[in-house]
Amino acid sequence: MRDRGYVIDGPRGGGKSRLADDSGVHRAAVTRLLQRQSMPDLETMRRLAVVLGVPLRDMLIRSGRLSEDDLPLEPDPDPGADPGAGRRLSPEEAARRMGVPEELRCLFVKVARQFLTEGR
Repeated sequence: MRDRGYVIDGPRGGGKSRLADDSGVHRAAVTRLLQRQSMPDLETMRRLAVVLGVPLRDMLIRSGRLSEDDLPLEPDPDPGADPGAGRRLSPEEAARRMGVPEELRCLFVKVARQFLTEGR
């Protein structure tokens, strides 16, 4: 957050307020997150990741919600190729690989699809 210019240690809390405004997250939620009083939901993490320029995968791992084993990166078969041209996991495959219980997979897939752009 500091690297992105958000002064979160200041006594006036200006950086927290600006981060909240920029991400569309309530200021109290940002404060609770920084004080480690709560764990943000996926939508909050997604919004913060966008504003901070951090991949959502990294946010999930850094927060402790998931491990690198839960979200493995596929080896790049051709390092010179377009990174967007590789095979992408379907939400169903991601749920399976992450060990989402079967009774929750439908919900996981529905939520995951909300974050995917059309045509992917």
